[in-house]
Amino acid sequence: MTQKSRNILVTSALPYANGPLHMGHLVEYIQTDIWVRFQKQRGHHCTYVCADDAHGTAISLHAEKMGITPEASVALINTERKRDFGEFLVEFDNYYSTHSDENRELSESIYLALREKGHIARRTIRQAFDPEKQMFLADRYIKGDCPRCNASGQYGDNCEACGATYSPTELKNAVSALSGSAPIEKDSEHFFFKLTDFQQFLQQWTRSGTLQDEIANKLAEWVDGELQDWDISRDAPYFGFEIPAEPGKYFYVWLDAPIGYMASFKNLCERRDDLNFDDYWKAGSEAEVYHFIGKDIVNFHCLFWPAMLQGAGYRTPTRVCAHGFLTVNNEKMSKSRGTFITARTYLDHLNPEYLRYYFASKLNSRIDDLDLNLEDFSQKVNSDLVGKVVNIASRCAGFIKKAGGQLASSDAEAELSGEFIGASDRIADHYEQREYARAIREIMALADKANAYIAEKEPWALAKQEGTQQEVTEICSVGINLFRLLMIYLKPVLPALVQNAEAFLNVAPLSWSDAGHLLQAGHSINKFKPLLSRVENDKVEAMIEASREQQAEHAAPAKAKPDSELAREPIADEIEFPDFAKVDLRIVRIAKAQHVEGADKLLQLTLDLGGETRNVFAGIKSAYSPEQLEGKLTVMVANLKPRKMKFGVSEGMVLAAGPGGKELWILEPHEGAQPGMRIS
Repeated sequence: MTQKSRNILVTSALPYANGPLHMGHLVEYIQTDIWVRFQKQRGHHCTYVCADDAHGTAISLHAEKMGITPEASVALINTERKRDFGEFLVEFDNYYSTHSDENRELSESIYLALREKGHIARRTIRQAFDPEKQMFLADRYIKGDCPRCNASGQYGDNCEACGATYSPTELKNAVSALSGSAPIEKDSEHFFFKLTDFQQFLQQWTRSGTLQDEIANKLAEWVDGELQDWDISRDAPYFGFEIPAEPGKYFYVWLDAPIGYMASFKNLCERRDDLNFDDYWKAGSEAEVYHFIGKDIVNFHCLFWPAMLQGAGYRTPTRVCAHGFLTVNNEKMSKSRGTFITARTYLDHLNPEYLRYYFASKLNSRIDDLDLNLEDFSQKVNSDLVGKVVNIASRCAGFIKKAGGQLASSDAEAELSGEFIGASDRIADHYEQREYARAIREIMALADKANAYIAEKEPWALAKQEGTQQEVTEICSVGINLFRLLMIYLKPVLPALVQNAEAFLNVAPLSWSDAGHLLQAGHSINKFKPLLSRVENDKVEAMIEASREQQAEHAAPAKAKPDSELAREPIADEIEFPDFAKVDLRIVRIAKAQHVEGADKLLQLTLDLGGETRNVFAGIKSAYSPEQLEGKLTVMVANLKPRKMKFGVSEGMVLAAGPGGKELWILEPHEGAQPGMRIS
């Protein structure tokens, strides 16, 4: 069925620029990329933009920890993000940063438009202030008990347990996450977006079909009740945009973050003649705007954002598509179990299209959480892609090449081919509605039928008989044509595999409309080359082990910190003396120290306990070279349970202190100590 060409702008939520991408992030970007690729394959004018969310206190603290400026930190992360997204085949038309001139200009103009229309209020508020750090505390640097449901350990702006939003001063048992001290309250003038002015608009908009029913029902708790105005300002010091004519006052990161969608698109428009900013963002625009987001940020995207757009005279989104969280083996991602896997760690071990396919096979239009079961992951990829889809081409290609490399009549099995062609609209509708799992099930059902046809015809057996070459060629030509149709349907999910298949099939890049016909008799194909290898379980295990080691490198050794920094990490729960007495601290001599191939932070130490030696991996490479350590006395935890690592078994832990980097010192005992001596 032919569709009218559509103008579509698509965004994914902006990843915060304070750490590496991980598997949980990738659910959203892979989901979005599949939808965008599908729309482009259908012939629509679809544009996909995103950016790093680059502002806020967390960015400043991350940069401070690294010893660089916030600008340098976000630029570095932006480069890494583009690399990792690119290798996962997430194809943005523009990947930008919220720390940009375009975003500053748009944020200021939207704020001024809202102020001019009376939607901004000035109020003096009592605000949390850290007396040790001498700074007002951003919401996420205050932690305490939720004032609605009493869940502990919640941030100062919203509760991850019940979804409530509130003022930081409403938190119970609040502490500063920066110093650990109880915050005091100080007066400060702040600026509020009057969300209450938009209550009637939001009641209508949230029920307009723009949101999933589950999200609309959740938001009804606020829009049908008592809405609260939104504090959009923060006090210096703050990394962000200063509010016009208000020295020392900055836009809260969540004001300029969604405006970053517009800014990234505007930046792209300045470089492309086929795009016009106003055509997509002016009120009354006929273009479509889709946001893909996680369920944890619906308040910002489905209350504050549409109200801001409405108030400033812009159009609102066509659709906001929320998804659930990622679990691994039915549990929250865990660093200790090695299931908190970064994008880079995955890419170091496995083909990115394995993950794209597995996520697609699980994703739907609801906000259900998605589980990455690593055993099922291997089995599904191997069974579906290698055992079913690629198998069709590999079984048929050789017989075609032996017959001269040209296909026979395309209507040798017209009913079966017609069934494959007839599935096009149904599969397209599944993609359109983000029901990827349904699309994959239907595609794999077709693959089963193609394999059943080939197995029934047994061209390999026929080829051994005289006078059957034409029949074998016809059977295998049917197989190649069915394989081509499957490639069309899988192209949004597996772009690299399909690109290689297009080269084998000797065809131009496959569009969706190509599913309406078969390759003609006489069409030449190229020599078949393996399109995808099997998932190897040892590589999955190596990925998990690498994730564990990565966490171990980050966590070890325990570092003493200056008083001013101690409370960045809260003191652990109290222990009883018998627990402490179990720790056996021994003086040891570093008999040998050497680099560990493939490890950025580890040194391998051979420790002499006085007649007994131990092998220990220590994360002190940033401060010491091996020759500096050999012969030194230090202190180790001698009764720590040995732990198997990628590089070998670590049989203890040496103690070190310092803020990190080059300022890291192993703990050296007093003169006269002997290896093996116990510290008590």
